[in-house]
Amino acid sequence: MLQSLSIRDIVLIEALDLEFGSGLTVLTGETGAGKSILLDSLGLALGNRADSGLVRQGTEKAQVTASFASPAKDGKLAAMLAENDIEIEPGEPLIIKRSVKADGGSRAFINDQPCSATLLRTVGGQLIEIHGQHDDRGLINPKGHRALLDAFAGVEGNLVRDAYETWQAAKTALEQAKQDQDSAEQDREYLEHSVAELSKFAPQPGEEEELALERATMMKGEKLTGDLEAIRSAFDGSNGGLASLRAAARRLDMISDDHPLLAEALEALDRSIIDAGEAEDKLHEAAAALSFDPQRLDDMETRLFDLRGLARKHRVEPGKLSELLVELQNKLAAITDGGRSLEELEACLAGARDSYIAAAEDLRAKRAKAAKALDKAVAGELAPLKLDAARFETLLEELPEEHWNRNGMDRIEFLISTNPGAPLAPLGKIASGGELSRFILALKVALAEEYGLKTIIFDEVDRGVGGAVASAIGDRLSRLSSGAQLLVVTHSPQVASKGDAHMLINKSLSGTVSRTDVRALDNEGRRQEIARMLSGADVTDEARAQADRLLEGV
Repeated sequence: MLQSLSIRDIVLIEALDLEFGSGLTVLTGETGAGKSILLDSLGLALGNRADSGLVRQGTEKAQVTASFASPAKDGKLAAMLAENDIEIEPGEPLIIKRSVKADGGSRAFINDQPCSATLLRTVGGQLIEIHGQHDDRGLINPKGHRALLDAFAGVEGNLVRDAYETWQAAKTALEQAKQDQDSAEQDREYLEHSVAELSKFAPQPGEEEELALERATMMKGEKLTGDLEAIRSAFDGSNGGLASLRAAARRLDMISDDHPLLAEALEALDRSIIDAGEAEDKLHEAAAALSFDPQRLDDMETRLFDLRGLARKHRVEPGKLSELLVELQNKLAAITDGGRSLEELEACLAGARDSYIAAAEDLRAKRAKAAKALDKAVAGELAPLKLDAARFETLLEELPEEHWNRNGMDRIEFLISTNPGAPLAPLGKIASGGELSRFILALKVALAEEYGLKTIIFDEVDRGVGGAVASAIGDRLSRLSSGAQLLVVTHSPQVASKGDAHMLINKSLSGTVSRTDVRALDNEGRRQEIARMLSGADVTDEARAQADRLLEGV
């Protein structure tokens, strides 16, 4: 609920502080007195565009402060503020402050915490609903009717939105798979050739390193062959070094007892024979390891060069050829199995579509039920507004599949008929502005009750009507105010007389400076103001008497 409104230096308003209570508050005044300025000021606090034209001439900035009752702790508004790091103590009022400079710059605060204009508009939409003189454009536009009906029904349509997204994702996956299949078919010949070539060659992981190492070893052996043969010849045969050492050891063994040094010499010679034997064994092993086979070397070099050539051809490292073969085999298999994969995706798409249809049809059933309830609620508002012969109907029809969307598969539009026997037609087809206003009021009242808004503002929604119709509008607004705070800007004395509180908007002239102020009226002030609204510039006794009669019903 709006508790107070403080305005500084906005157009004709120098300083204004207003207090608001529950129930129905009416605001009246002469045409041009500044009622629109008051609403523009409130709109600024609720996140409307910051227009530098609002700044009073001769001042640097305009400022408006609006105070609201503390939001419910577990409500949507409290959750929204918490998500945006706006802290409000329990029981503390929600205070919105907005300023705009003469150069167009603006700042916004919620409980002294800075916030964006976007957040302010979102918060404002949760606090107040303003129905201005041109707000019926939105109701005339069928594009907004679905959201209104869903709000009335209390449905959010999350299941439909999720099902639609899943359906569209399945559709995209199938389309991509078909594109991939077509592209793969074009590459089939290349894949078959490459797989055959690599399969025949059969590259092995780490093969390049092994071949390169073995090739290097064999080339070393080729270089060392002559040296090894010369060394081995010194050992081998009956005249070789090792044979000579063994012969010397046998002769020395026969005489070693003749002198201690001979025995020592024999021991040293025995060790030499053992070392020489080990050396001979190592030479044989080295010769075997470094053995050079020209054919083997040629085959090895051919394999290595072919391996590296294939790697360059396919633009991969030689060690990745085996992985490439597996990858190409999988791609080729995917082409072969593509039909089966497409069948699975088509089945998935069909299932997602069926799920969407089921969710959308369930949503339609809820909408259909709500549409009947809304039609009944609006019909209940028409009689008090002297539109007994009028009809209101919510059109709900299925769209062609190509127009199904995340909001369902329904077209929703509000239709009305003002005369008996006349066909139902869209809201915008009504010729009478007064009738349209009353229809809009009936619809807004019905919807507002479902919204559960605490504050609703009607700006001259009773325009174009008078007399009994205006009185009926006032009665309806009065009844509506029992469950919500209503602020009504009106030129109708019948509506003004129904207010729980009455504020007079007045423009005064001081020299060349015009100022707008607002003051709360007491009972006598109300009587005089309603009499003025009835009679015009000169208030007559008859007008005062009529004002008394209107106020008797308050």
